[in-house]
Order: sequence, then C-alpha cells, then structure tokens
Amino acid sequence: MNTASARASMPWLIIIAGSLIAMLTFGPRSAMGFFQLPMLADTGWDRSTFGLAMAIQNLCWGLGQPFFGALADRYGTGRVLALSAVLYSSGLLIMAHATDPVWLHIGGGVLVGLGVASGSFGIILSAFARNVTPAQRSLAFGIGTAAGSAGMFLFAPLSQGLISTFGWSDSLVYLGILMLLVPLLAIPLRGNANSGSQSQTSVQQTVSEALREALGHRSYVLLISGFFVCGFQVAFITAHFPAYLGDIGIEARYAVIAMALIGFFNIIGSLAAGVIGQRYSKPYFLALIYIGRSIAITAFLLLPQSPTSVIIFAGVMGLLWLSTVPPTNALVAIMFGTRHLGLLGGVVFLSHQIGSFLGVWMGGELYDRFGSYDGVWWFGVALGLFAAVVHWPIRERAVDRPMLASA
Repeated sequence: MNTASARASMPWLIIIAGSLIAMLTFGPRSAMGFFQLPMLADTGWDRSTFGLAMAIQNLCWGLGQPFFGALADRYGTGRVLALSAVLYSSGLLIMAHATDPVWLHIGGGVLVGLGVASGSFGIILSAFARNVTPAQRSLAFGIGTAAGSAGMFLFAPLSQGLISTFGWSDSLVYLGILMLLVPLLAIPLRGNANSGSQSQTSVQQTVSEALREALGHRSYVLLISGFFVCGFQVAFITAHFPAYLGDIGIEARYAVIAMALIGFFNIIGSLAAGVIGQRYSKPYFLALIYIGRSIAITAFLLLPQSPTSVIIFAGVMGLLWLSTVPPTNALVAIMFGTRHLGLLGGVVFLSHQIGSFLGVWMGGELYDRFGSYDGVWWFGVALGLFAAVVHWPIRERAVDRPMLASA
C-alpha cells in the first residue's frame, strides 16, 4: 500500500521531461564512434587525433560536471539545461566543419563535453532527488538513467543512417539542431536546491563545507575511486568498439547492431538497477556489476570472436553499462542529502570522466603504437576487479553530523 502511494505521488511531468533531456544529451555523444572512420577517411587524420578529441570531450564533461552541478543547485536546473543546448549544438556544428584537428578538439572535445556536462545525468538526477521521496529516489534515478540508455539505443542506428544518407558532416549539423529542443523540455525542471518537496529536509551548508565533509568521508572517497573504472570501460568501448570490430573482420553493420543492443539492454539494466537498489545493498550490487563486466570482457576476448559473440557481448555489457549510475548517485544522496547533490554527484562523476579520458586516449594511442587494442581491453579487466574491491567496504548510511545536529 505504501508502495502504491509512493508511485502515485511520483512527479511524472518532471520525470518524463528530464528523461527526454537525458535521451537527447546522451544519444549523440554515445554515437561518436560511428563518425570516426568516415571523418578520418575524408580528413586524413589518424585514430589518435580522433581519440584525443573524444578524450578531451570526456575530460571536459567530468571537469564541468561539479561546476554546472553547483550552478544548478544555486541558480536553477532549467537555466543550466538551456546553456547545455547552446554549448552542445555549437560543439557539434564546429565539429561538422572542422578543417584542422584543433577545431575537432574544440568543437567535438571541449564544447560537446561541456554541453553534456551541463545537461546529463548529474544535473537531471539532482532535480529528480529534490522532487521525490527517499523511497522513490532509486527508482526515479533508474528511470532517468534508462532514458539515457534509450538515447544510446535510438541514436546508434539514427546516426549511422544519417551518415549513410547525408555524410558525417551534415549528420553532425542535424544532431546539433536537434539539441535545441532541450530548453523547451527543461521548463518543468526549473528550480534550485531550495525548491522541490525535499528541500525542507536539506542541511544548510556552504559549498566549501559540503566539499570538505564529503572528501573527508571514507565511503565517498571509495565511491569516487570505483567510478573511475566505470568511465574507463564504457568510454573506451563507445569510442573504439566499431573500429575494433572492423579490425577483427566483423562487418560494419554488426557495430551498429552491437551499439544499439548495448543501448537497448542498458534500458533494462538501468531500470533493474533502480529497483534492485531500493531493496538490496548498493555497494555490494556495484561490486557485482564490476565483476560481471570483467568476466564478460575476458570471455569475449578469449572465446572465438564472431557476429554471434559480438551480439552476446553487447547484450551482457548493455545490462551492466549504466546500471552503476542509479546506485552510485543514490549513495551520494544517502550520505549527504540533496542540498549539494549536483556538486557532490558531479565530483564523483569527475572521477568517472577522468577514467573516460584515459580509456579513450589510451585506445587511440596504444592502437597507433602497437596496432592493437588488446592492452587496453585487459587493463579494463584488471580495473573492473579493482572497482569490485573498493566498493565492498562502502557504508550505505548518512554521514554523522554531530555539530550540525546540535546546532
């Protein structure tokens, strides 16, 4: 009965609008791998040039996330999302007309990265957290994350279809225009950390106080360490998997199928993670996800590689892809509340994006040096086991605030 009332009171307009934005902002950047080979064929650049641009994108996404999260906490989510549309669209347009690697790095790297930072999960999930009860939080996070997964599922075939029909440059222009829908969808998400049904339960702290408290909390530091691994693994696959399949002789259409399947199963995995996170230990669940990723990658590398194995691998990785996001963000909210969730969730995500930078950059750099992606694959396996170890001792409880409680 309590569950039914919790579901009935979910702020569905906010959830749906935020989910559509997550779909739009996550979709094009997850399809960047499809632009690599046609762009390089036209420009004559090497894979490390493209890989560096995608690495810069991931790093700017990470560096911008705490900053934009803090801005949304203070000045409002709607304003930050409108800024996201401008940055994202401009970046895609500059990338579409890049005649020199520096413009690829500025457009596809810096501006798209900042556009995603100001319009992706951290911004949207913090708005959700302010408007749902703690009991609804994990499910709401799962829905928002699943929407991003749906963007990956939809934009993989959409991007490939646009490239085949219009070429890679015009396709980027069309995607840039599509991003201008974000400000309209952001209207229901207006409001800052003092808005929403949960604002009255928030502890009042300054930004510096919140950061000092969080960075001195052992479980938060362990969460930051583990989320680095998530970024390394998924960003490497997003940027380099289509090219890797071409290297091992798999037809290009299976790259499209694989990325779409990752997106589809990602929807299931994200929703399941939201439900599981409401019922079971989030740290243990995260540890099992990372172990599962390492097993899946090992099996894919050691067993005979074929179109069938690519499809199976994509399905398994899809289930584990963004299933880390709902429990990770829910843990931050449990530890510190929602007052500075945009900022503190952004700091955790910065670690994710440092991992993303290294995964994408190492993929291109080591391929150009050794002619193979194998070293990066196996490093990702080892990192998955490391992440499982560091998540195990995380404590799923609110931070002790004796001074604040007595004040």
